[in-house]
Amino acid sequence: MSEYVVHNGRAELTEEAFAPAPEERGGADASSGRSTFHGITYMLKENRLAMACVITILVIVLAAILAPLSPYDPDGLDIQNALQGPGAGHLLGTDDLGRDTFTRALYGGRVSLAVGCAAMAVSVVIGTLLGTVSGYVGGKTDNILMRIVDIFLSIPNLLFIIVIYAFVQPNLIVLVLMLAFFSWTSVARVVRAETLSLKQRDFVIAAKCLGVSDARIIMRHIIPNMSSQIIVSASISIARAILDESALSFLGYGVRLPMSSWGSMLQNAQKYILHEPLLAVVPGALILATVLCFNILGDMLQHALDPKLTK
Repeated sequence: MSEYVVHNGRAELTEEAFAPAPEERGGADASSGRSTFHGITYMLKENRLAMACVITILVIVLAAILAPLSPYDPDGLDIQNALQGPGAGHLLGTDDLGRDTFTRALYGGRVSLAVGCAAMAVSVVIGTLLGTVSGYVGGKTDNILMRIVDIFLSIPNLLFIIVIYAFVQPNLIVLVLMLAFFSWTSVARVVRAETLSLKQRDFVIAAKCLGVSDARIIMRHIIPNMSSQIIVSASISIARAILDESALSFLGYGVRLPMSSWGSMLQNAQKYILHEPLLAVVPGALILATVLCFNILGDMLQHALDPKLTK
């Protein structure tokens, strides 16, 4: 789109004329104007640990997607073959009801990853919108929203979710909403801090002088220019949501039987931890690997995409 328009025979600057130059945007390499995507790919090429984390996550996700290829029914009972050790018939053995451990781990990964991604998406949307509004509007609105954030941060979320479950019928949708309801605050704080910085930039001030609406400034200029911070917050939010879901399922307040998740598998395995430790090791190792990889990626993305940390 052109940076000029003709109005009453005179050329006037448009909003695009004041858009930030590539070196003014946040990114992995601001001096060369690389985009956030290029910053991520560059980080993956240069950092073997980050690439290993991505490969690990992709393998776990692909295995969960291909779970129906397993010849066993994840909920099929076979009492005669209960608590079998690893063998040719069952790669990782069976649980106390004769269900294939490997198959249930694959299907449990579907649930845990789906809940984690869905809770992350909801929390990032809520946190981004409220954080941007809080930082951009300022004043009483900012004070009220930040006090709400402080209240949420002071509440033990897992305990509060358990209390809420006493009054509602637990299901996956309620679980996702509850996890997102208590995790948007961290995203909102990061977004607010970045908004406070961006709203002082020349391209935002120029857009205001041109009469651009606040909603358009937020959606077109503020949010796109902090995409790197949002990506980092999203990666950390997934790890937190998976960990919280596993904790709730372990306590019996998350995923309900017969549906399996890594947390519910741990709950079922605690009775046999001394005699059949593999029942707990498998879901525990998957939780550890997934959460650890997302946390490492979040930390490395923060250093790769934040120009203040790369200098």
